[in-house]
Amino acid sequence: MAPASGFWLLGYAAVAIIALIVLIARYRLNPFIVITLVSVGLALMAGMPPSGVVSAYEAGVGKTLGHIALVVALGTMLGKLMAESGGAEQVARTLIDRFGERNAHWAMVCIAFLVGLPLFFEVGFVLLIPIAFTVARRVGVSLLMVGLPMVAGLSVVHALVPPHPGAMLAVQAYQASVGQTLLYAILIGVPTAIIAGPVYARFIVPHIHLPAENPLERQFIAREPRPRLPSFGLTMATILLPVVLMLIGGWANLLAEPGTGLNQFLLFIGNSVIALLVATLVSFWTLGLAQGINRESILKFTNECLAPTAGITLLVGAGGGLNRILIDSGVTEQIVGLAHEFQLSPLWMGWLFAVLMRVATGSATVALTTASGVVAPVAVGLGYPHPELLVIATGAGSVILSHVNDGGFWLVKEYFNMTVTQTFKTWTVLETLISLIAFGLTLGLAELL
Repeated sequence: MAPASGFWLLGYAAVAIIALIVLIARYRLNPFIVITLVSVGLALMAGMPPSGVVSAYEAGVGKTLGHIALVVALGTMLGKLMAESGGAEQVARTLIDRFGERNAHWAMVCIAFLVGLPLFFEVGFVLLIPIAFTVARRVGVSLLMVGLPMVAGLSVVHALVPPHPGAMLAVQAYQASVGQTLLYAILIGVPTAIIAGPVYARFIVPHIHLPAENPLERQFIAREPRPRLPSFGLTMATILLPVVLMLIGGWANLLAEPGTGLNQFLLFIGNSVIALLVATLVSFWTLGLAQGINRESILKFTNECLAPTAGITLLVGAGGGLNRILIDSGVTEQIVGLAHEFQLSPLWMGWLFAVLMRVATGSATVALTTASGVVAPVAVGLGYPHPELLVIATGAGSVILSHVNDGGFWLVKEYFNMTVTQTFKTWTVLETLISLIAFGLTLGLAELL
């Protein structure tokens, strides 16, 4: 089959994106299967040799998983030790004591922002929801008043802030500096989390009336307290260790002359995999052995926590396979040409592609990694000078319009005991606010740089 022309290539790519959205969102088919089928179909329609289609798709999957699987595994292990040791609970208690019960909604967004750094959204949510139940009951407010700021903080760090796997893969795709990305992400993420969390909660909570009884609340309120918790300082030091190491790596060329042994060492420990590996090993002591958790239990925790990550890891890999097909088929070259012709900013491209993939797959991580893979060669072709802002813009697009194909949608609905309509009014709007505010701030920062 002859390769397709530019016009038809873009048409096939548009059909592929629409097919993704319809098959996953409307017909509720398995996203991994759909992405694989659409990738193969797009390659064949674009005129790629049939003998090379599968190998191209496999190469894309392998390249993506080669990095992301390590980050996911190490981050999940670190999160598991935080949960089992009670470290996250200690952080929550300390911050609530400092803020005061009446400012618990501000405390919860801070807790989520800090504790969520090394965790997937779902892990952080399950980790912190018992605290939200307890605080809401103690203060006498709706669960949404503390719960919405909590999910806002978790979602912002999930989408924008390294060392989250999606953000780290986008950093790699755009060849951005981890340190600068982290700095910009915090500058943009903090006001975004505040507006979408505590501020929006103040507005929407009076209009949402939850049932008096929450079936899940009793089991968390009635659970026995942990006999021993790690200190606040020790827990925070462990959580922030990978962030500090990556910051050091990002500024390695400023701290030591490039090419020297010290410079190479700083770059090595600042690598996301090495930083998370070091932090995970440290957590075995600080959150494990030092808290009376024996080696057998640590082994059990680190083994059992990996199973739930298999699905998201496969989806991210499939997104990488689709990226490779889009590149090898020539679609990205056509997009570069259009960007030149219409002078479309790569920031807008990253955000828009992430929005499309988010609506199609329901996964912020998949949307972020897929969109960054598509836009990265375009940005390189255009010579865009701020790859760190591309990471944040793409991350902002990856959280918009969460709906029924997003696991987080159902997680929030069930734990907060809301109807589907109420979940759209709270969670979906909150996610969309995060996307729009973060992208707007990114555009503003781009004008200043």
